[in-house]
Amino acid sequence: MFNLHSRLMKFVGLTLLFLASAGFVLLGMGNLQFGSRDQTVAEVDGQDITQTEWDNAHSMAIDRARDANPQLGLNLLDSPFLRYQSLQDLVRDRVLRAAAQNEHLLVSDNRLIAALQQDPTIEALRDENGQLDMDEYSRLLSVQGMTPESYEAGLRMDLSRRQVLGGIVDSEVVSAAQADATMALALQQREIRVVHFDAADYAARLDPDEDELKAWYEAHLDRYQAPESVDIQYIVLDLDSIKRNIHVSEQKLRDYYEQNADMLAAPEQRRASHILVAVGAGASNAEREKAKARAEQLLAQVRAAPDTFAEVAREDSDDEFSAQQGGDLGFFERDKGMDEDIAKAAFALQDKGDISDLVSTDFGYHIVQLTDIKRADKPSFDAVRARLEEQLRTQQAQAEFSEMADEFTNGVYEQPDSLEPVAQKLGLDIQTAEGVTRTPAPDASGALANPRFLKALFSADALKNRNNTEAIETGANQLASGRVTAYSAAHARSYEEVADDVRAAFVAEHGARQAREAGEQQYQAWQKAPDSATDLPDPITVSRVEPQGEPPALVEAVLRADPDKLPVFVGVDLGDAGYAVARVDKVLPPEQQDAQEQALLRARYAQLWSMAEASAYYDFLRSRYKARILVPLPTADALPGDAGPAPGSP
Repeated sequence: MFNLHSRLMKFVGLTLLFLASAGFVLLGMGNLQFGSRDQTVAEVDGQDITQTEWDNAHSMAIDRARDANPQLGLNLLDSPFLRYQSLQDLVRDRVLRAAAQNEHLLVSDNRLIAALQQDPTIEALRDENGQLDMDEYSRLLSVQGMTPESYEAGLRMDLSRRQVLGGIVDSEVVSAAQADATMALALQQREIRVVHFDAADYAARLDPDEDELKAWYEAHLDRYQAPESVDIQYIVLDLDSIKRNIHVSEQKLRDYYEQNADMLAAPEQRRASHILVAVGAGASNAEREKAKARAEQLLAQVRAAPDTFAEVAREDSDDEFSAQQGGDLGFFERDKGMDEDIAKAAFALQDKGDISDLVSTDFGYHIVQLTDIKRADKPSFDAVRARLEEQLRTQQAQAEFSEMADEFTNGVYEQPDSLEPVAQKLGLDIQTAEGVTRTPAPDASGALANPRFLKALFSADALKNRNNTEAIETGANQLASGRVTAYSAAHARSYEEVADDVRAAFVAEHGARQAREAGEQQYQAWQKAPDSATDLPDPITVSRVEPQGEPPALVEAVLRADPDKLPVFVGVDLGDAGYAVARVDKVLPPEQQDAQEQALLRARYAQLWSMAEASAYYDFLRSRYKARILVPLPTADALPGDAGPAPGSP
């Protein structure tokens, strides 16, 4: 029996072929003609999405991708393909936001807190006592241009948008018979015998002479073009470069410590659990009284047996998120991180295990149990010295940045033929780079990874007059200016430079061509005279989830062969890999699954079906809220690789 996890993962991809809607497919795009910054590029619910909003959304998407994988090159991330995807995502966001507002889908404070607690990045900022390092939390968000308040507001909005499609996903029911029928088709097996005509085998026999290779090179010069490039000097002004020259005295550190003693002291925190009896916003007095009576019964129950609080919360609390943890709300401060009424009740309790009276909020009636207390604690000077020094140096650098930024901007403009005066005045290092092109190199970082900076380097003034570029904002609190020291125009690389690449490309193409020709010839021969197909390889059994290493195109071809005409030959062009001929001998039923496998496959099928339903519902919402993308439609030639024709615009 094949590995269950592997089978499921493969089945995911297969089932998507049956179910996935085009609503989630990445789109490519052609040569978009961008207008002014205020140009409308899309509309949702009568509201415009401007070029500036699109640019900002795409910039944020690039930042997130680079944070997740610094190795990703900006030339890929800033491609028309992914830029258009950013616009689609922005339109989708606006559609779901409009639906959430129209349907009054609100997110409670408790749900917001639960979502924050589930964020591993934020949870990693907690110390061994569970206390969140608010300074580090704020710093982490500030790097992304956010405050805790703006981040939490955005998360609340995101959670409300998720509710729009969440109801569709959670409510969809798929019968076992429906799932089993699709799985039977997906897991069908066929016994085949395969003969491969591998391009690599034919390529290995080729030995082209120099004349053939040079002729190939001349016919394919477009493949061997070196882009125009420049050698540059550049300087960067950022907080780090300013902080290098800032020294904070010991006395100033101690004064700062004393002045901020209250801020440095960790405030008292309390941990509590709660049981919620929910009351809807439009509930009648009778409904509220009924809910209150139920809450009073639960209160009496847990006061009679306080140790059962978590069990009762799991069984009876209407807060589905905290109920799973026995009602646990985690640690929170008196004035931060918790609903005001719940926090007030928790801080009014005296000892661990104490249970409050009923607490009434907009969400219903709560019963609060105090489960832990962390007393306020002031750290020693030595314990926070390094952090205080970093804070003071950062504060001073931020205070100086604006003034120095003006000097930087004016200096590179007023003395355009050299970076030296500005560098000396501000204590900056002059850096150099060679072979810089208009698009960022895959391993580029800092200013050299910024498209606007590179564009400025290739401006007419920078290339012709060798003047400094203007000061370019290349990041938060970061300016850069550069000047070209040497220019190399775009040109075809010489044959000697690319001889190895030329030979590899020549033999690969000719090898693939010969393999396809030989395979096609053999396929035609066996079709005409099936009995001549003797001494075929041993049979193998393939399915979509167990292809036995065979190419997907071959597997699909043999599974589509008419079962009423077996045995039958199938010929498949594998492109650069060559050709394959398979004789399909038998159709075999799916391999028997045990109860656990069958249950998991049904569950995954139901999940994917729900995703398809959600996609269809999003298409409905897109139409309902009149979502339109107004930039030119994508064209296939803008897609990376051989991606085929581009789908339509949303």
